[in-house]
Amino acid sequence: MKIHYISKENSILNHFLTQLRDVHIQKDSMRFRKNIERIGEIMAYELSKTLSYKELDVQTPLGIKRTTCIEDKVVLCSILRAGLALHTGFMNFFDDAENGFVSAYRRHGEPGQESEILVEYQAAPSFQDKITILIDPMLATGQSLVAVFQKLMMHETPKEIHIAVVIAAPEGIAYLEKQLPDYCHLWVATLDEGLNEDNYILPGLGDAGDLAYGQKL
Repeated sequence: MKIHYISKENSILNHFLTQLRDVHIQKDSMRFRKNIERIGEIMAYELSKTLSYKELDVQTPLGIKRTTCIEDKVVLCSILRAGLALHTGFMNFFDDAENGFVSAYRRHGEPGQESEILVEYQAAPSFQDKITILIDPMLATGQSLVAVFQKLMMHETPKEIHIAVVIAAPEGIAYLEKQLPDYCHLWVATLDEGLNEDNYILPGLGDAGDLAYGQKL
């Protein structure tokens, strides 16, 4: 798996990441969602550099200009619900992309039994021979992403698979490297220290879904 860390150099991306983490700024859920969206736009721009382009002539009011446009067909697929704001950022740039949505949650078994990730709701177009971008803001253990990947790719083969996350833990990255094919691309806005005993990313930012959309039952 090829990993792209896009916050290695200082940019406005780090400014938005700082605001996401700040416990005082987090109280404004609209601002939190907007910062996630902005990060999605930055990540979409960086990812766009890896796509295939074709040349064409465009008619302007004063002449014809030889230029390029994206040749690949792109599918954006986010994991509900935390992925929605990040998805919007990608959609702002890949405005011709098809869009998919999938749910994943952890079901706890009896005491002493391992929990499992269930992928139930799925509304997505065909991924066959398309650039497929899986979107989820937080990469903690990586189990949800792998479960979604396995479910979506059971019957189709995308041209390329890109996974976009805002904050990642080393444990999650290691798990993806073991479970996913070598041709996958992982785009990480920033890498954190690790996971606590409850599998929350440290120092992280808390629960991205709750901060964006309110606490769930």
